[in-house]
Amino acid sequence: MPFASGASSEVPKVGEPYLSVVPRTESEAQRIKSATAPTSDFSKAEKFEENSAGKATTRARTDHDAFSQSSESLSFEHELDFKLGNGLFKKLWVSSPSSTLASDGLGPVYNARSCQRCHLKDGRGHTPEGADDSRVSMFLRLSVPKPDDVPLTEIETYLAALDGDAATPRTAPEPTYGGQLQDLAIQGHAAEAQMEVSYVEQPIALSDGETASLRVPSYRMTNAGYGDFAADVQISPRVAPPMIGLGLVEAIPAADILAHEDADDADGDGISGRAQVVWSSEFNTPILGRFGWKSGHGTVKEQSADAFAGDIGISSPLAPRPFGDCTQAQTECLAAVHGDNDERGDEIDAEGLDLVSFYSRNLAVPARRDVNDPQVLQGKEVFYNIGCASCHTPKYVTHRLEDDSSKAQSFQLIWPYSDFLLHDMGEGLADGRPELRATGSEWRTPPLWGIGLTEQVSGHTQFLHDGRARSLLEAVLWHGGEAESARDTVVDMPSEDRAALIRFLESL
Repeated sequence: MPFASGASSEVPKVGEPYLSVVPRTESEAQRIKSATAPTSDFSKAEKFEENSAGKATTRARTDHDAFSQSSESLSFEHELDFKLGNGLFKKLWVSSPSSTLASDGLGPVYNARSCQRCHLKDGRGHTPEGADDSRVSMFLRLSVPKPDDVPLTEIETYLAALDGDAATPRTAPEPTYGGQLQDLAIQGHAAEAQMEVSYVEQPIALSDGETASLRVPSYRMTNAGYGDFAADVQISPRVAPPMIGLGLVEAIPAADILAHEDADDADGDGISGRAQVVWSSEFNTPILGRFGWKSGHGTVKEQSADAFAGDIGISSPLAPRPFGDCTQAQTECLAAVHGDNDERGDEIDAEGLDLVSFYSRNLAVPARRDVNDPQVLQGKEVFYNIGCASCHTPKYVTHRLEDDSSKAQSFQLIWPYSDFLLHDMGEGLADGRPELRATGSEWRTPPLWGIGLTEQVSGHTQFLHDGRARSLLEAVLWHGGEAESARDTVVDMPSEDRAALIRFLESL
């Protein structure tokens, strides 16, 4: 069963207080329904299919800067905001005290000195290839089961009312090491520990005499700097996801995402997606989760603030923690000199956080390639016929937005290929770590736009939440749970169809 017995089928009541929305007219709603209907004609590309991000689509470059371009429809004035945000995204933070008062506050424990270090060229992170390779774009989330007698938080109260007895078990940060493992530290402080990963190869027989091999990872935490980890610690490896199209994802109407929910599989297709719900600290209300491997954040701004605090140890108005992810057990970290309480207030102030968020919202999605190539069209038909589009929903139309700074995201037909819901992906991909509504085997359907440019941008072809898949085919073969039937079909289908499916994915 994808969800616990008796899981709630009630649709979450979530708003979008971070958007200034112009309601759709009835005629617009009918046009949108027609434009986003699944195709049944695979003889040619659909209208506007090449423009993955609507008018915001940028041309498909052939260099490693393909993900680092601004939305095509940005105004001249907003291009300046984009460039300023890019500067802050790349800025290397230093420890306090420092003469560079606008850039101090790093750590004391951290994973990277800048946003760009994790999201190199705004692309996908990678697994460490050997002991000496960088782990800067990958880390471990940490948690422990939360005791029943600990009072519920605002979001836990909401989810308990929504899901009842079927609510996902609650978790808390690891008591000593917090919510994630920081493997670096400023001078005079110990790093928390080091992540080590090893693999065992698992051969897979495919049709027509072809074979594949999956690498099964295992993780260890070594050189612990602050004592033993809790015996019941839950770990979840995460690689940095690509940054393109985030503002467009934020602008998809929540109602359009919730319309795909089917927690009880009422239509009997084996797909039971449900929405993640998170707490907005900015608006003090539950909102739809959209970002992160388990949709743990609802807006680009809150995702950015949490990354500054957890990854770099930089406080902001939305995450006013100058000590980052340090816990009460890390007394020297808490007592260290931090970079707040100067003219900035926090280590990155509201204006700086807004600029980084604007930059992140407006990283453009490149145009599709080869949309009318016969093999691509064949692969697209395979993609639809075996049920991939049931979770990787091809297209949406974004909200019409009033705010001038959101014009690049306003009323665009976009092709992200995701339903942005949580799905059970089977025990093979399970991390065993619940996160709000997500169980230990559930993951958000990741968008596929730009996935074929991964090697060009990031220099590798590693996929899934922990980078274990070394190719798109391996990523498909790891699918289990709700996607097991589609995966088995890929294994058994003629090799020509399998090659066409991969060719289609490479065109996205």
